[in-house]
Amino acid sequence: MAINRRTFLKAAGLTTLAGVAGHAAMELLAPGALEASGPSKVGEYPEALTAKRWAMLIDTEKFTTAQVYQKCIDACHVLHNVPHIPGDQEIKWLWTDSFKHAFPDQQHALVPDRVKNQPFMVLCNHCDNPPCVRVCPTKATFKRDDGIVMMDMHRCIGCRYCMAGCPYGARSFNFWDPRPFIENIDPYYPTRMKGVVEKCTFCEDRLAKGQLPACVEASEGALIFGDLANEDSEVRRVLRERYSLRRKPSLGTNPHVFYLI
Repeated sequence: MAINRRTFLKAAGLTTLAGVAGHAAMELLAPGALEASGPSKVGEYPEALTAKRWAMLIDTEKFTTAQVYQKCIDACHVLHNVPHIPGDQEIKWLWTDSFKHAFPDQQHALVPDRVKNQPFMVLCNHCDNPPCVRVCPTKATFKRDDGIVMMDMHRCIGCRYCMAGCPYGARSFNFWDPRPFIENIDPYYPTRMKGVVEKCTFCEDRLAKGQLPACVEASEGALIFGDLANEDSEVRRVLRERYSLRRKPSLGTNPHVFYLI
């Protein structure tokens, strides 16, 4: 059974009147709906790329020009029909930010100028302990067994609790119908609608077809993607050889995007 806004509002009212927990109230009105099967999982197709725990490495030494950043951003946003909305209501899956904002808890006077003054590619961190998943009342956002934090647009009711819960600002809300702001709509990827949240999905649709994430392919080696649980994988080898940072590690979210310094 699908959960729509009317069902959610009924559950919210029941919760208020009877003091019933949100999940329990939803089960009373829509039994089993929250446990309904989600989108297809990686591994259903013979050519699919699979992993026990996906992770991404960002080699900051290879992002030497603005063009390298933009190639990655364009590859992601064009493929996923991410609209270009000017102003403070922009939609972003992949973007850049300063060291000061990306790593606020790792500031000190002796940070090298190259690091301090360089833009950093930022995106959803696909955390092991994602706050966005815990606060979502309809399970529209959920974590797969391989670590990818997903969004089910059909379950999203636009409450934006996930945006408040994410400490990385990795989620965007569609205040408007995004379709008029997409220059060339890719017919092979679904567009979203007004009133839902969206974000990076580590290109789970491409992994299912045996392809690496679009930004990784466009980066010409600046982004590395692989199975962190596999000791012989490239991501594990590089992490053994290079020093890396993660964003806001003190929060305990355990991000799976690593920055090679």
